[in-house]
Amino acid sequence: MQEQNSVVLKIRSVYNSLTNAEKKVADYVLNNTEEVIYSSVTELAEKINVGETTIVRFCRHIGLTGFQDFKLNIAKETVSPETSIHENITFNDTTNVLVQKITTENTLAISNTMRMLSISELERAVEEITKANKIEIYGVGASGYTALDAKYKFMRLGLNVDANLDAHIQAISAVNLNENDVAIGISFSGSTKDTVETCRLAKESGAKIICITNYARSPITAVADIILLTSAKETPLRSGALTSKIAQLHILDILYTCVAIKMKDKAVQGLNKTAKAVLDKLY
Repeated sequence: MQEQNSVVLKIRSVYNSLTNAEKKVADYVLNNTEEVIYSSVTELAEKINVGETTIVRFCRHIGLTGFQDFKLNIAKETVSPETSIHENITFNDTTNVLVQKITTENTLAISNTMRMLSISELERAVEEITKANKIEIYGVGASGYTALDAKYKFMRLGLNVDANLDAHIQAISAVNLNENDVAIGISFSGSTKDTVETCRLAKESGAKIICITNYARSPITAVADIILLTSAKETPLRSGALTSKIAQLHILDILYTCVAIKMKDKAVQGLNKTAKAVLDKLY
């Protein structure tokens, strides 16, 4: 039990040494633990009415490296073992029940994402992509592989697009963009440092920034020109879960299809050309 209650005990042990602003964070966390798990640092700062830096300082004050480390430790204390594997799953579920629950959860992620998606933002994103000289797609971890999938889809349309998993190469590509280019940042939390900073570099270089994230109030939305929101529930223990990835892929599939429709004949030509290029790869 000592291990499980470590974060709460640490907060209480250092409470008197916290600043007034940090005490506000501590009070909110102790009374709203589960809500904190599903909040971005920006959302939590707005709820408590403190700065994001105050929350980061609070996390470090109790011996953690930052907000994500804090959420992970809180989740370990409050989330049941089966929930850390998959939301709403229990160890007693039969295979049939597991199939139904996972299907329902993934379907709900797509349905809720559709409700969150702004048509006007989508149309702006399509416009920017179709007229861009170059498109760079950024993401790390699970979102990095989503970025690679997006690259493959847009390449088939004949667009000048790239994605790379190396954060250093991402940063180098970002500073070489200009006002005729587009950068797409993919981050479920919206707080992934590498992705946010790379998008910031791309914006400073003049590129238009499109972000795909689950949180309307997060660091990545602060640097984005266009925001496409997903809606999937994920605890820190399930970072990179398939539900969130399905929501991201759904947004990208819509974006890709809308771009293809807008390009019309050019899209058909690109698809035909790329299809012929790999034709002899199939039996």
